[in-house]
Amino acid sequence: MKRKKLNSRPKRFIKDIATHTPFTKMIFLLVILWFAFSTGLYFAEIGIEGATITSYGDALYWGIAAFSTAGIADTPQSDTAQLIGAIWIVIGSVIFFGTIVATVTTYFMRPMQRPAKKIVDTIEYNLEQLNDLTIDELDLLKETVDTLIIHVERLKKKQQKKKSNNQEYVI
Repeated sequence: MKRKKLNSRPKRFIKDIATHTPFTKMIFLLVILWFAFSTGLYFAEIGIEGATITSYGDALYWGIAAFSTAGIADTPQSDTAQLIGAIWIVIGSVIFFGTIVATVTTYFMRPMQRPAKKIVDTIEYNLEQLNDLTIDELDLLKETVDTLIIHVERLKKKQQKKKSNNQEYVI
């Protein structure tokens, strides 16, 4: 039996976060909006006397500092740039912190919503521990698995029978 690599759990964790939570989509949205608002701010500040945001790099930095509430963002000088900045601070903060809360909540609530996935994960974990079991424990495991197989076969037959009955009524 092959042993899994030590880093398989972190990889599985990252894969679960990427596929089963809104994290990836929300970060993508945050980045797109960050570029859009930073661009708007940059163009609103061009040619304004006393403006500290004089390059696109400054505007990008301002966009990160503003939504992350770091409190070190320069204040835009023009009214248009201040309006753009105010909207970005609200939207960016909501998306940023909302993404964190939604990801954590979804990740930890997921096992409760999908007990089958939790069962499979538990079985996978326990299979990794087979080498540590005694002969008696292995015999008990075999009996349990045999019972599980019988139960699964019965469920499959019931589902197939139910499916075929439903198809008869449709015709």
